[in-house]
Amino acid sequence: MPPAPAPPVVIPNAGGNSIVVNPLQRTNPVLEAIRNVNKEFGDVPCDYQVGRTTGVLFLSLKYHRLHPEYIHTRIEKLGGSYTLRILLVVCDVTEHREPIRELTKASRPLHNTCLINNITILCAFSIDEAGHYLATFKQFEHKPPDLIKERVDKDYDAVLRSALTSISRVNKTDVETLRTSFGSFANIARATSTQLQDMPGFGQVKVRNIKNAFEKPLRNHATNTLEMMSSTAKDKGKGKAVERQREPSPIWDLERELDDEPPAPAPARYESPPWDIELDLN
Repeated sequence: MPPAPAPPVVIPNAGGNSIVVNPLQRTNPVLEAIRNVNKEFGDVPCDYQVGRTTGVLFLSLKYHRLHPEYIHTRIEKLGGSYTLRILLVVCDVTEHREPIRELTKASRPLHNTCLINNITILCAFSIDEAGHYLATFKQFEHKPPDLIKERVDKDYDAVLRSALTSISRVNKTDVETLRTSFGSFANIARATSTQLQDMPGFGQVKVRNIKNAFEKPLRNHATNTLEMMSSTAKDKGKGKAVERQREPSPIWDLERELDDEPPAPAPARYESPPWDIELDLN
């Protein structure tokens, strides 16, 4: 039997800037929580179409507890529509962990769950939060992924601030003091302990941390211990380097037949103590 064709993508009337809402969601209070975007009703297989290839199914755990078969029927009707398929779950019950775990994994073989249907679960703990998620999906539909990437400053002052604040107890104010006093990272690294202590806000502990960061080797005690174990040991008496010789492995006779070995002697039987049968217990 050939698979059913995927339903066509519904294009909103407002130039693609509206969330297409399934008519079944007319009485859902989450509609009032969707702000800053347009909404319109349309014949879509999901509950909320927030993009041309993004569909959202809505589920309240309180409703799911009363009608556990509802979401499985909705997933079956969704078919293979949409590239990004989301199940927006509102956790409006006290014990929400177990229902979410059941929805995520294939707990019942006869039902289609999110894991085997390539559906992502998104949890909200209020109606307002659920509406905010739907509006955010629509607002960021055509945004580039670089918009949410971490912004890394590449100017000299930002790099200097990031490097020096990694030292314990050195804050941004201390970095500005070091920069104005010494001018460059190289001059800060060559500064003496006396020069650092003469600046405001620099105590003995902070100065010691700075000097250790620039002068102390990166190798720790564990690295030195492993290096000593793998290197040669010096002879205390002659001062010569003596290689640590590895003990030779025992010689194994691979051609020896195990069946030719003599049987192991049987353990000696324990001798019972003699008993006097005629002993009068009375």
